[in-house]
Amino acid sequence: MKKTVVTVIGRDTVGIIAKVSAKCAEYDVNIIDITQSVLQDMFVMVMMTDIAGLKCSFKEFSEAMDQLGKELNMEIRVMHEDIFNSMHRI
Repeated sequence: MKKTVVTVIGRDTVGIIAKVSAKCAEYDVNIIDITQSVLQDMFVMVMMTDIAGLKCSFKEFSEAMDQLGKELNMEIRVMHEDIFNSMHRI
């Protein structure tokens, strides 16, 4: 299993989780765990995903999520688990 951490931050609106999860499904990315909260009017979500079935390069998926973030006026970041594993080896 190859994992990523996806973070979503921005103004709260209807349908954020639906749109982000639909984009993940479009790329065959499985959402393993999800947590979200609304702090005043700011939406914050963190997802752990499995990209073992990813139909494209990691870069292409990351760019697609970034583009979705722009469309939603939010910031969406995708971080590969290798980043976290490397940080703990230093």
